[in-house]
Amino acid sequence: MNVIIDKFSGFCFGVVHAIEAAERELAESNQLYCLGDIVHNGMEVKRLVDKGLKIISHEEFTALSDCKVLIRAHGEPPETYRIAKENNITLIDASCPIVLKLQNKIRKGYEDMMAVNGQIVIYGKLGHAEVNGLVGQTDNTAIVVDKDEDIEKIDFSRPLRLYSQTTKSIDGLARVTEIITERIKKQNQNQDGFDFISNDTICRQVSNRSKELKNFSMNFEVIIFVSGKKSSNGIFLFNLCKSVNDRTYLVSEPSEIDKNWFINVENVGICGATSTPMWLMEQIANIIREF
Repeated sequence: MNVIIDKFSGFCFGVVHAIEAAERELAESNQLYCLGDIVHNGMEVKRLVDKGLKIISHEEFTALSDCKVLIRAHGEPPETYRIAKENNITLIDASCPIVLKLQNKIRKGYEDMMAVNGQIVIYGKLGHAEVNGLVGQTDNTAIVVDKDEDIEKIDFSRPLRLYSQTTKSIDGLARVTEIITERIKKQNQNQDGFDFISNDTICRQVSNRSKELKNFSMNFEVIIFVSGKKSSNGIFLFNLCKSVNDRTYLVSEPSEIDKNWFINVENVGICGATSTPMWLMEQIANIIREF
């Protein structure tokens, strides 16, 4: 059986940066707090927990003092930094540079909108760690839209700025922009003078994988997509692979592999999300080769 791992799959640089930061600290102190799962992959989280990483909630974070806490690649709202300063917590900030740039852009946009009674709209998943950090830049006033019905929360008579969670799809942002534009035209007769700007803030390292994975998935009889069940990027890319190859299976760990998937199969492709470690894809590939 021919089993090939997609060379473009695996951690994005933001996740690599966060994990390397955690490993450096753990090598020195054997213990480090992390605010939320460092990555949306249970197997990788377990590997780091075994090294001494302790995952904590935001509620637990507020009760800490005089310790070190890692901020993962998703970033955090200003409130987190305020609490850290008050409680003498040393932050190891591993926020992705692209996310930090977006946070600054939204904060500036929010200040501009405040001056004209405008609003900030974020295309993203409500409650997602990155989105929480983005919303925090607007004093928690930003409107988060994901599904079409969420767009009803927007006041189309007021100026607005649209931004996107970095890991959402380009097509999805284009669709939201189009719907908002049509609603503006419908509600405002002089739409040419309406103050609406859609900002494309999607990470191209993530979005470019869509085309690469589509091409990869078409070249194999069976695709094994390796991803944590909580990864938004993983679920999106898995569905993308399945759209071109119906024999695409989602697994988060080796125990979920079913031998029956490979009966009379000669070529198998292994791929994963930006939160999927290469070591896990290699482990799964080796198991399949043994079949």
